[in-house]
Amino acid sequence: MSQIFSNVAISRTLLLLILAAGVFFFIGFLVPVLAALIICFASWPLYQRLLRRCHGSNTWAASLALLTIIIVLVIPLTLVFSYAIQEVKAWVQWLVWANQHGAAVPQWIADLPGAGNWLAEQWQQHLSKPNELGHIISVVSGEHLSGISRWALMLGWHTMGFVLTLLFMLITLFFLYKDGDILAAQLDSVGERILPSRWQRFSRVVPATVSATVMGMTVIAIGEGIVLGVAYWIAGVPSPVAFGVLTAFMALIPGGAPLAFTLISLYLVGTGDLTAGIGLFIWGSTELFIVDKTIRPALVGGPIKLPFLPTFFGLIGGVKTMGLVGLFVGPVLMALLVAMWREWLREEIRQAEPPPSVAVQQEQA
Repeated sequence: MSQIFSNVAISRTLLLLILAAGVFFFIGFLVPVLAALIICFASWPLYQRLLRRCHGSNTWAASLALLTIIIVLVIPLTLVFSYAIQEVKAWVQWLVWANQHGAAVPQWIADLPGAGNWLAEQWQQHLSKPNELGHIISVVSGEHLSGISRWALMLGWHTMGFVLTLLFMLITLFFLYKDGDILAAQLDSVGERILPSRWQRFSRVVPATVSATVMGMTVIAIGEGIVLGVAYWIAGVPSPVAFGVLTAFMALIPGGAPLAFTLISLYLVGTGDLTAGIGLFIWGSTELFIVDKTIRPALVGGPIKLPFLPTFFGLIGGVKTMGLVGLFVGPVLMALLVAMWREWLREEIRQAEPPPSVAVQQEQA
């Protein structure tokens, strides 16, 4: 029996069982931990400056860094999302009313050049009659309008899970700040054993990629949503906060922000407000030019050459698996995969090339 089940085999089996149990219990905290890791990577220089000002006190520096993140990031985003949710509830209530009574064709749709008559006919056929809107929504989404409206009107109950996720993320972020150096040293020790020839390069690529992705995509997308949201409010766009949040989400995708403010500009022109529509388009184009030419290179230190498809998959996959937090976690994970893939290919090409001395000898021969 001792020969069949050795102590080493039993120890390895127990270790695997313990690891499996740990993963099983940890899987529910994966989203807040990933979010905390991303914020920690991006804000680590801030923590280092606070650590020097606190004379090396990890606890005080971590507390101040966490307080800064709460004041600068968490509180403003929470207020914006809560206001946007109220505007979305108003949209859903209008959809319920339109489904019950039917909605007349808006004049600005009928006045659109080219496609106005066709759009007016389709609206008259499918949306002007009672219950037609609910039928279209059920065909497209598989959900009844009443179910969607109940979900939107009772959205407050769904915020409890988000609040708990946010709380776990902040707790994790504090300890990542406080014990980040120790954790990094332990990861370096394990990484050197697993990937002895590549770990040093990967350990440099990962923080740089996370910081560049967060600053080049997430922070700039939030900034574009704020700036364009203010522009929507000035231009008289209905529900400017909700459209600003939607623009920020679309700005995560290459070309998303220009598409957002262009469509809203066309809406303003279609409603007869030509000055506001042209002004909004000029505002958005100027803001986009300034961001791409000055702000993004200054924050990132160079352009982020992340292909469109990985970015799109990161966004959609992140939302599907992690919810709202996945909008920011997904692109970062895809950026890490692309960066490690490129680093791996670069190393393979470097190893395949002959040394300079060998190349010179081959040319002389």
